[in-house]
Amino acid sequence: MMGSLGEQRWMQDEKFAKSTNFAQPDKATSPDAIPLFHARVCLTIKTNEAITYDHEYWGDLGPVMISKKVGFVGAGNMATALARGFLQRGLVAAQNISASDPASAARERFAQELPGAKVHAHNSDVVAEAEVLFLAVKPQVCQHVLRELKEHAAHPENILFVSMMAGIRLKVLRETLGSNSRLIRMMPNAPCLEGEGAIGYCASETAKPEDRELIQRLLESVGIVHELSEELLDAVTGLSGSGPAFAFLIAEALSDGGTLMGLPRGVATQLAAQTLRGAATMILNTQQPFSSLKEQVTSPGGTTIHGLRILEQHGVRGALIEAVQAATRRSKELAG
Repeated sequence: MMGSLGEQRWMQDEKFAKSTNFAQPDKATSPDAIPLFHARVCLTIKTNEAITYDHEYWGDLGPVMISKKVGFVGAGNMATALARGFLQRGLVAAQNISASDPASAARERFAQELPGAKVHAHNSDVVAEAEVLFLAVKPQVCQHVLRELKEHAAHPENILFVSMMAGIRLKVLRETLGSNSRLIRMMPNAPCLEGEGAIGYCASETAKPEDRELIQRLLESVGIVHELSEELLDAVTGLSGSGPAFAFLIAEALSDGGTLMGLPRGVATQLAAQTLRGAATMILNTQQPFSSLKEQVTSPGGTTIHGLRILEQHGVRGALIEAVQAATRRSKELAG
């Protein structure tokens, strides 16, 4: 009936939501309540005369757009990746995103990748309007930035502060921003830049349940997300924070091995990278124990068992475990 003349109007603003009885289903009956609506959807049919009707709809209309204004202090690669994820997933409108950075190149890049977002040279401009504020700066400038935020935030208790500053604990944030401040500390990793991140975060006691739900939804736009106690964030740093470099080393070694055996370098690199990606997908999708997955590839007397024997002889397993340990210890040392 609609054909090329039909126009289906999907509007998520507050006025439309009220007029069409948008309501999220009960989480007890729908575990995926966030992206689902039970709504009376308005359809406008364009013919010679406008005809409107409505009907009941239950289905996936995509994520609910968040009306809060989201700001970034620092407009570097990670801030840009997060903002891009929020925008691409339809979680935050571009006009509700802003970032500040003293470097004009960073501001220009942020604006180019996120048309419609606002960029500022001064942090005070972002603080003045943000309801969720990501602190995406180096830990070396932590104290200076926190004092500036405290000075320009008229009501800091109304802002959800989300720190990406490595090694800066909630206690440090609380001492400067105030005991009533709502705080999140997160540890992203490099694959967030490609929307495939592994992120750990913790929340202050003053953070509300809806703050946790909000940050979970936002961060899931760039990867998998786990809320943990703060003392475990150093282990997150050692595993998923440093882990990509360990994976790059393994991929490089596999590529070297393939090249040694006669494969062209480009082919060997693609095969190595795709092998790691495919193996990771199997781990996440099947949720089978590592031993079971390994057995699927390892036949008696075959090629794989001979290769695994060499890896065990050279202590690859132990070396990777100790690498995570060392990176975790260093994270604790840096935090003081």
